Formats: sequence, C-alpha cells, structure tokens
Amino acid sequence: MAQNPRKKISLWRTTKAVAWSFVGLRARGDYEEDIKNLSPIHIIVVGLVGVFVFVATLVLLVNWMVAT
Repeated sequence: MAQNPRKKISLWRTTKAVAWSFVGLRARGDYEEDIKNLSPIHIIVVGLVGVFVFVATLVLLVNWMVAT
C-alpha cells in the first residue's frame, strides 16, 4: 500500500494559518490542506500566543494613547 506522505509541520506554516484565521481570509483549498497537515496542538499553542500578543498590543496602545 502506498501511503500519502505528510508534509513536514513547520512553525512558520502553522503561524501563517493561524494569522490568516485571525483575519478571516482563507481559501478553501489552503484550509483543507492545513487540516490534513497541521497538528491541532500546534494550532492551539500558536493561537494562544497570538491572542496574548494581540491583547498585549491593545493594552500598550491604549496606555500610550491615554498617557499623551
């Protein structure tokens, strides 16, 4: 039996998939390929880091705007 070799999971590929998901722009073909090739654990970890960075950026931006 010939198995379909999985592509190497990379941090950059996972980060791009999560970033596009945050924006809400993702082609169906890319989404389906991500489902096949990316690890759910990696997506969750990168997503949580992305949310933390987003919230921290908003807090810093608001503090900067209030201080001026």
